[in-house]
Amino acid sequence: MVLNLQKEIKKRTVTYGTTAVLLAVLLTAVIYNFGVQPNIQPAVSQLKTFSSYEELKNFLKTNMEQAKGFQEQYLSPFLRGAEALTNLDVKAAPEHSTTNIQAAGVDEADIVKTDDDGHLYVVSGGKIYILKAYPPEQATVLSTIILNETYNTQIYTGGNKLAVLGNLQVAYAYPEAVGFAPYVYNDQSFIKVYDITNKTNPILTRTIILNGTMFGSRMIGDYVYGVVNQLATQPSSNQTDIKVALPKLVVNGVVKEVQPTEIHYLNIPDVYYYFTTIVAVNVLNNAQDPTKESFLTGATASMYVSQSNMYLTVPNTSTWIRTMAAPEAEEPKEETLVYRVKLDKEKIVVEDQGKVPGYVLNQFSMDEYNGFFRIATTEWTINSSQNNLYVLNMSLSVVGKLEGLAPGERIYSARFMGERCYLVTFEQKDPFFAIDLSNPAEPKVLGKLIIQGFSGYLHPYDENNIIGVGREDNNVKLSLFNVANATNPQEVDKFVVQGGYSDSAVLADHKAFLFDKSKRLLALPVSINWIEVIGDAYYAKGFWQGAYVFDISLSNRFVLKGNVTHQENSTEQWDSGYWVKRVLYIDNVLYTVSDRKIKMNSLEDLREIKEIRLP
Repeated sequence: MVLNLQKEIKKRTVTYGTTAVLLAVLLTAVIYNFGVQPNIQPAVSQLKTFSSYEELKNFLKTNMEQAKGFQEQYLSPFLRGAEALTNLDVKAAPEHSTTNIQAAGVDEADIVKTDDDGHLYVVSGGKIYILKAYPPEQATVLSTIILNETYNTQIYTGGNKLAVLGNLQVAYAYPEAVGFAPYVYNDQSFIKVYDITNKTNPILTRTIILNGTMFGSRMIGDYVYGVVNQLATQPSSNQTDIKVALPKLVVNGVVKEVQPTEIHYLNIPDVYYYFTTIVAVNVLNNAQDPTKESFLTGATASMYVSQSNMYLTVPNTSTWIRTMAAPEAEEPKEETLVYRVKLDKEKIVVEDQGKVPGYVLNQFSMDEYNGFFRIATTEWTINSSQNNLYVLNMSLSVVGKLEGLAPGERIYSARFMGERCYLVTFEQKDPFFAIDLSNPAEPKVLGKLIIQGFSGYLHPYDENNIIGVGREDNNVKLSLFNVANATNPQEVDKFVVQGGYSDSAVLADHKAFLFDKSKRLLALPVSINWIEVIGDAYYAKGFWQGAYVFDISLSNRFVLKGNVTHQENSTEQWDSGYWVKRVLYIDNVLYTVSDRKIKMNSLEDLREIKEIRLP
């Protein structure tokens, strides 16, 4: 049984993330192998608020106690055993690339940003470098911001401000801790705003600290919206009591605690509860106080943001627990809760909640269009899987659905484009689906294409052509799909990186992808392991990492112009500090960025112009 569980966990972790996968797989095993039947009532789909701290505390205590025996007896040992499985005088630049985002007008935080004046802002380790980048012959580091004990740091730029977001891990003594852990590590998130009017001397003007981990963020206009997850309870030596850790904001040293009466929730039992807090910060106006909205959920799994709404998804693990009280049920349901949060500058309102069967791959599995929210999910059963697409109205009620796509497979990539959705599923083959959403009440498959390999990221070339980045025979594969006739989609060209095994950061992070149709430019980081096979043994013969640069057009398709690497000797070859993470352009210059170096090459012929080593 344990071997089967480990196999299932490995398979699903790629798609849904460790927490959701472990809960889904392990709870299934418990239900069918141990017959646990706790007395847990069905969920009530209605957002409420708590009347007091005591009501909040009692809610957490009651629901968590109902799942306690299940958690300790069955879930905790498997979670421990599964740990190994998770194992810049400035000349104005005429034009420049920007962060690869999903929704127009909704910026996404990244480790590299550019501005209209030819500057680069680069996150490397615990530092942020501000560089004069254009013209390249005059490129130099202007200043460095040092951040202490931070991780997952990303940035936004707007006007003369630089917003820095990330996480802090703070260890503090816990007087009631028992056993071997005298310290508890408390994750905190931060948003710092710097005035960068003088690029040689950035000035910190605002600091906001929040309890919990920064899950994600977006920037719309002047406002940065951060989403923070915080465990709702703290450990206690008193086994009959719990400690509630209310969300807190510290704004320039002033503590502001979220009150229970401000926290929305659903009456849903769960093994672990989290407070999800959304904070809105006006980056350009330090005098405006941040606003916030908190609600009690499970752990947020993914988010999609339009210019007016934020959608957060949470795996509804309570459906698995409730099924144990209904032995007549054939199997537990997989279900995702969806929260719609209205965004209007500083105003944040949790307006609606809904649910759909299955789990969501990532943000590209969701989209808002003409007053409807569309979402694609994979739903696992004991013996198989299926893929679904749902259309919800703004009240998050399902108004249309398409279920049962590609049984036995799972979604590897999705892209919504107006009245169409394109899905790639994969297990033994690669179906590329073209789906019509012109009638929200009746989504339908227009056509599908079976090809070798799979695409893990889809990007529009234009309304009739789509670029896919994926894998074929253990190597990175680029595909160009033509969907002008959606009933008969075609893969009109492909390019496979040659090597024993190759990979690309794009398959895990879409912001590593650079595409500009007008410049006929496509570039992405690529790593290659050359392997020699002798009998049943595999021998590493070499490693290369850098950027592949293509000329792309509908007439010539994929034409490899060349590549750029930051690894120039054997010492640097295996040093990840020289691995290219981002590719961008300013005017006719291609910039490649790693933690240790920035290179500038001619876009025309990739001739090296200059490089800057980051201290």
